[in-house]
Amino acid sequence: MASGIGRASALLASGTMVSRVLGFVKVIIFARIIGQFGQGADAFNIANQLPNQIYVIVAGGVLSAVLVPQIVRSSLHKDGGTGYINKLVTVALVILGITTLAATLCAPALTWLVVGNNLPPEQMSLAIAFAYWCLPQIFFYGLYTVLGEVLNARKSFGPFTWVPVFNNVVAIAGLVAFSILFGADPNGTLKATDYTTAMIVVLAGSATLGVIVQATSLLYFWKRIGLSYRPDFHWRGVGLGAAGKMASWTFGMLLLTTFAGIIETRVVSEASGSDASVAVMSTAWLVFMLPHSIITVSIATAYFTRMSEHASTANIAAVRTDASSAVRGTSLIIVLATAVIAVCAYPFSVFFVELFSQVQALGNVILAYIVGLVAFCVLFVFQRTFYALGDTRTPFYFTLFQVILVTIGVIGCSFLPTEWIAAGIALVVSVAGAAQTVLAGFLLRRKLGGIDGRRIVRSLSTYVLAAVIPTALGVFLMAQFGAFEDGGFAVASVPGAIVSMLVVGSAMLVLYFGTLLILRTSELKVVLDPMLARIRRR
Repeated sequence: MASGIGRASALLASGTMVSRVLGFVKVIIFARIIGQFGQGADAFNIANQLPNQIYVIVAGGVLSAVLVPQIVRSSLHKDGGTGYINKLVTVALVILGITTLAATLCAPALTWLVVGNNLPPEQMSLAIAFAYWCLPQIFFYGLYTVLGEVLNARKSFGPFTWVPVFNNVVAIAGLVAFSILFGADPNGTLKATDYTTAMIVVLAGSATLGVIVQATSLLYFWKRIGLSYRPDFHWRGVGLGAAGKMASWTFGMLLLTTFAGIIETRVVSEASGSDASVAVMSTAWLVFMLPHSIITVSIATAYFTRMSEHASTANIAAVRTDASSAVRGTSLIIVLATAVIAVCAYPFSVFFVELFSQVQALGNVILAYIVGLVAFCVLFVFQRTFYALGDTRTPFYFTLFQVILVTIGVIGCSFLPTEWIAAGIALVVSVAGAAQTVLAGFLLRRKLGGIDGRRIVRSLSTYVLAAVIPTALGVFLMAQFGAFEDGGFAVASVPGAIVSMLVVGSAMLVLYFGTLLILRTSELKVVLDPMLARIRRR
């Protein structure tokens, strides 16, 4: 069983890694062509975030929380769950279609809702124009999630993480075409009024086309595992009421998080065009999400299906064991990732910006986010455990707690100097997320009769202890590379940043795992034993 989880996690991680690398390439190209601080960059980022925000409210987490457990349970039906899947997918697509049409028609109102009156009229008009082209992504994000979660529930994990590669390839091609046709503006000197209709279509249209390709390509993989979809509008008498009840709590939870996101965007848009902009927040969040997407999501997604299976047979002890294993296995790598990204935050920023003041601004936001990475990843596992148990109500309550903290903190950040608003908001999100994780762990412990808490705390403490010396060494080496001074080798150019990060990251990795070996960490032994066994066989 463990080897199955390992293979599934490895397959998920490999696809996610390729996709995320291409995603970074896309953001780097975007920064070099459109910029990170100009009116065009902020207008596009505001518009391109809209479909994600609305999709998350309407269906994002609802589909993930509800589909997998319900599909796993439906496999006990006489037809293997095919009829039930058709009904669930039909419901989802109808909701997504109506939502997408309504959102696109309401593009001006939705754009204003997110940024208020913080943008000048010409930049607001540009953001709305981008939004008309970006909002149709809602339907195709939903289609991708529906088709992909059905595949995950049937233990076909690879396609869900690999097809985003197609999205990034199409988006990169669109950016290259934009550069060829209209030229590059890395410093963001173009005004909003300089953007023509053709420029808007190429930039936003290629972003949407990438999502379309990502979603529709999953139909091929459905056919490969013997699935076919037929619309089915006969929704009575098949237990969809239970799914709807679960979804309602998740829907409420997502409304809360989106409300907090809107508050964040409104406050940070006050700094639009400065060294702390909407585009900077978006880029820093992408860096933050890289290890989470590759490591946590890959491991937790594989465990989620297994936890759903155990929950369907009321095997609570097995669910508890799975949750503990997922937290400890994930944190082993995430603690190292947190340390490395924190040390390399400034050189990392060189990929996206050139001026040292901008490197500092982006690097500080990355640092503020990254301190909350471990808690964020543990929370992800806790949430999936609740979902596997069919409980979406409890996550609503601990999310409400987090949103209250974030809202108060973000409003407080509006009084900070402009250049510190983005970093302040990121730090608020990290602190609130850590508090949310503690509360979620306490509630999960009550539900499961324990979460193997002592073992989890002992493992996390060991990982943090093992990271102390590598982090200190990393900071020392980065200082020698000049990462903290204008014109330093690590921040003067992309090649210098790459060399610095490779040297420092490698040294930290070797020292971290060496320390864990000395401490005889049991989780590391679980990772290394299969690798050593293969080497011996060869």
